[in-house]
Amino acid sequence: MADLFVSYAWTSPAHREWVRLLASQLHLLGYDVKIDEQVDYGSSLTGFMQEVTSATHVLLIVDENYVLRADTMPDSGVGIENMWISGAFNNKPPTWLSLVFVQNSSFKVPAWLKSHSPKGFDFNSTPEKNVFPGSVQIDEIWRWVEGLPASKDHATSLAMVRKRAARIERIDAERDPANYASPALKGRVTFEYKKNGYYKIGNGEYEFKVTFSNCSGNSVYIYTDSGLKAIGLITASNYDPLSVEKFLTLSRTATPIVGQSVVCMNGHGALCVLTIDEVQPEVNASNFVPPHVTFSYEVLTAD
Repeated sequence: MADLFVSYAWTSPAHREWVRLLASQLHLLGYDVKIDEQVDYGSSLTGFMQEVTSATHVLLIVDENYVLRADTMPDSGVGIENMWISGAFNNKPPTWLSLVFVQNSSFKVPAWLKSHSPKGFDFNSTPEKNVFPGSVQIDEIWRWVEGLPASKDHATSLAMVRKRAARIERIDAERDPANYASPALKGRVTFEYKKNGYYKIGNGEYEFKVTFSNCSGNSVYIYTDSGLKAIGLITASNYDPLSVEKFLTLSRTATPIVGQSVVCMNGHGALCVLTIDEVQPEVNASNFVPPHVTFSYEVLTAD
């Protein structure tokens, strides 16, 4: 993730708010945005220098007040920042620094920058002409950070990039193992087993990771693959929980039908009984139904 150091003058509360909104938009694009107001100039100049000079990119928010402070107020925050930025500039690639022009229709720049002609983005607004900066300018900054050409021939739009990112994030969120876990020692859950490799029951020494797949319309396979030490089908209709371990086998799987139970043993030797309440195979039709299993469970702690 690229980091982006933002330098600006505290011209007014409205200007500061505008800059923070811009920074928020850049953060939403996935960048680590560093704002100069977090710097304590009196006690950490070395730390500040490292923040600026090690940043992947530096973005100056250049209003007319920023230029005034950079040129005539060396002890101000903007003056100090420009001292360090100008000192590092010649050792950086041309893509390191860029400018945002706002409330600066003449496109003034600090004196030390005039001979360098750095890339700039026009965020000036002219309300009388109904001209305001927006997504087009954000797209231009994004293209600069990503090292993309200004020409947008065959380009992927920023809107499409964000749409794809949202698509990926939704899938990642659905696959988050935290969605398929319960620290409770007793409960009932419905688990869409194709979305995640296992369902985690309990915690600590009473943790069980249970893996399923479909067998038939009313049965499932339960596997030891996710860390169970042993598993077994409980074949007795009435059984004593204190002696349920006798049903454990050396098999990799158990295949209970609806209404049947299995006993699982984890690596700590703890036991858990699962009862299959419902099995739903995949329905691959216009109204798609994902395969899932509903089961009740109880971790046996008095063993």
